[in-house]
Amino acid sequence: MTPTAPASAPADTSVLSLRSISKTFGAVAALTDVDLDVAPGQVVAVVGDNGAGKSTLVKVLAGVHAPTSGTITFEQRTVTIDDPATAHDLGIATVFQDLALCENLNVIENLFLGREINALRLDDVAMEVRSWELLRQLSAKIPTVRIPVASLSGGQRQTVAIARSLIGDPRVIILDEPTAALGVAQTAEVLNLVERLRERGLGVIMISHNMEDVRAVADKVAVLRLGRNNGVFDVQDVSSEEIIAAITGATDNAVSQRASRRQGATTTHEGAPS
Repeated sequence: MTPTAPASAPADTSVLSLRSISKTFGAVAALTDVDLDVAPGQVVAVVGDNGAGKSTLVKVLAGVHAPTSGTITFEQRTVTIDDPATAHDLGIATVFQDLALCENLNVIENLFLGREINALRLDDVAMEVRSWELLRQLSAKIPTVRIPVASLSGGQRQTVAIARSLIGDPRVIILDEPTAALGVAQTAEVLNLVERLRERGLGVIMISHNMEDVRAVADKVAVLRLGRNNGVFDVQDVSSEEIIAAITGATDNAVSQRASRRQGATTTHEGAPS
């Protein structure tokens, strides 16, 4: 399958649209004319090799880096994301790979760190009630919100980080490598969280290297290669080999060769006389 050009979603269906986003650092072009569309209730996986521009794209949307050129449209209006506070106020939440949790604090304290209810006289009851509301929305498996984050598993920590991002009622959530370094059970737990976000009608951008995770939850896959778009695919219509070919810029690689050998062996076996 030949990678298609980035498809432009209709203006009335996309909650977030990027057009011709470029970002340079001196003479280095990290992003060049990148387009991306995310609709409500849609999971878009952004994939690419190391150095493809994924992290830079996340930081542009999170307000860490201002784009050198291009336009960002959020809910049908052109916006400028100058800093993380602007991104948050617009309704764009980012969960970075390091999660930025304080391990010595409990779940409630991490969820409301810097956004405490009645900061001068903390309303512990209101924060605990709201914490359970957020965790139930995600069908989270956390025994108590009074437990220190240091005692939680990797999947549970990811749950806390995602729940914290929901406090501002965002419209788009960006997940940066949410299943990195997780075991099988914890990965399944996090992928279930992504499904819950979709069911809530949120647009989700998921940065990932794992093709199985991408195929499990994503609706579309946007491939970045050397800072440029190199195809946007519907997950149900594309194979992992075709995505890898777009990532590497080659249609003939070890993965596709192995798949062809398997296909050839299957054909030979089926054609052999019984």
